[in-house]
Amino acid sequence: MKKLRYFLLLILFPFAVFSQSNPITEETQISILTVDVAQESHTLYGHTAIRIKNEAQQFDYVWNYGMFDFNTPHFILKFIKGDLQYFAEAYPFQIFEYSYQQENRTIYEQTLHLSLEEKQQLFDKLSRSIFTEEKFYTYKFIDRNCTTKVIDAVNSVLEGQPIRNTLHAEESYRSVLYPYQKDQFWMNLGINAIFGKRTDEPAQVLFLPLDLMQVLTSTMYKGKPLASAPVTLFQATTVEKPFNFFNSIYALIALVALFVLPNKKATTIVYISILGSIGLFFAVVGFYSLHREVLWNYNMLLFNPLLLVLAYMLAKQQTARVRKFSGLILLLLGAYVIYGFNKAHFVMMSPLLIGTAIVLFRLYRKRGAK
Repeated sequence: MKKLRYFLLLILFPFAVFSQSNPITEETQISILTVDVAQESHTLYGHTAIRIKNEAQQFDYVWNYGMFDFNTPHFILKFIKGDLQYFAEAYPFQIFEYSYQQENRTIYEQTLHLSLEEKQQLFDKLSRSIFTEEKFYTYKFIDRNCTTKVIDAVNSVLEGQPIRNTLHAEESYRSVLYPYQKDQFWMNLGINAIFGKRTDEPAQVLFLPLDLMQVLTSTMYKGKPLASAPVTLFQATTVEKPFNFFNSIYALIALVALFVLPNKKATTIVYISILGSIGLFFAVVGFYSLHREVLWNYNMLLFNPLLLVLAYMLAKQQTARVRKFSGLILLLLGAYVIYGFNKAHFVMMSPLLIGTAIVLFRLYRKRGAK
């Protein structure tokens, strides 16, 4: 019942915002809220929102650009394709705070040092984003998310758009993201496997909440700091998680060894069929999705769809073709090593790389000896 009550407040309060007098005065505080990371897939990278507070008028609302509807028809397909609609919503800060307290996630706040005119312009812009066509936007993992939308809104009312990416000048998007996923091995493996060439480009877009919080601490505007130092509004309780073998690279090594070490025809067919099927999925997603991050996925040189053809040939005992295909895929695997050696996820992929190389070399050598 409590959750239902908060949900109803979330729906109804945006209308209440505009039934009140204009909350913008000299005393109005506008701040950036940053929510720390968690371990669920949608919480791995944190969250950003904007807070507007006027204590004299008992006005304290949050503008949240990270809203989406799980009941959207074909939700998963839309998310994969890259045309899922996110939307902005305004609701009381107490609801925002409560929801992240329940998730045990730290909340930070940085007050923006804005003039009265800039505060009014930002409030007007945020208000329009709730009740006009600006409410909805097509989510993009790097280029358009809760953090970039907040940056765009604030920059739009400031001269020279002072909030810029001053971090990670020498790093790729993949390298920047890697630490956020390191405690979730299988998720980290899957994310890095499906990410393509775009994520190896220099990280030019400021798109992560914690990065924005760090940038704001050093951003100057008209000769003064744009924002205050972060203040902790809620401190999450630290939960120590013991080492989990099944959520580590050692589990992957054991799984690969289970298929590779027996050197049996049946286990070899299953192993290369699994890798080939994953590669085929990546190929389909690459053609289907509008997400730039999954295009030109060179990981298909490891998860090679040709392995499905090789599995069929092996099952049909087509000796000569098995040898030729094994050699071809080995060459492609070598190309993967050359291209991917300096990438952030190369070590994580190495058990699959080594296991696949052993399997292919066995097939090539064995069939070549006959």
